[in-house]
Amino acid sequence: MINSRSLDDLAPPVKQRAQAFVEAAKAKGIDLLVTSTYRDAESQDALYAQGRTTPGNIVTRAKAGQSWHNHRCALDVVPLVNGKAIWDDQAMWKQVGEIGKSCGLEWAGDWKTFKEFPHFQYTGGLTLAQLQAGAKIA
Repeated sequence: MINSRSLDDLAPPVKQRAQAFVEAAKAKGIDLLVTSTYRDAESQDALYAQGRTTPGNIVTRAKAGQSWHNHRCALDVVPLVNGKAIWDDQAMWKQVGEIGKSCGLEWAGDWKTFKEFPHFQYTGGLTLAQLQAGAKIA
C-alpha cells in the first residue's frame, strides 16, 4: 500500500503549486505538515472502508480511482503550532485555505458538501473521467 506524503509524488504542475503553497504558508508563519499526496488503489480503498466496514470516522467519499490523490493531483495538509497539529481552528483553516488558493490550488474547504479543510488539489481543468481514461495534467 502506498500513501505518500512526498510532494515529489505529485504530478509536476501540482508539485509546483504545492511547493509554493508550503513556502507561502511558512512566510506567513504557518508550518504545514503534508499528511497525504499520492495514494494507490489499495490505500484509497482502505481509507474508503474507514467508518463503513472498518472502525473510525468516514473521511472520504472516494473509492479507488475516484480520488484526486490516486491521480497525483491532490495533497492533504494540517497546520502545526509549536509542533502540534491544529485540526479544529476555523480561523487557521480559513487562512491556510486562502494561501492555498493564492498558489493556484482548489481548496475543498470551499466545497458545498463534504467540506475537507485539509484537502487541496489542482486538476488542470481535467475531470476524473478524463484522468481515469489516461489523460495527464499539463
